Amino acid sequence: MRYVTLGRTGLKVSRICLGCMSFGDGSRGPHEWTLDETASRPFFRQALEAGINFFDTANGY
Repeated sequence: MRYVTLGRTGLKVSRICLGCMSFGDGSRGPHEWTLDETASRPFFRQALEAGINFFDTANGY
């Protein structure tokens, strides 16, 4: 995995970011397609194993 420095923070983040809007508790939002925690875990596990450490947790833009 390739990493870059996040601004002036000194934090090294992966160049690939995993968008997480579709993960979590579907009953807490208007999205019927949201995966619950159990279904979401394999995606996070694979991302971490690939070296991804940058997760976009914004609910929407």
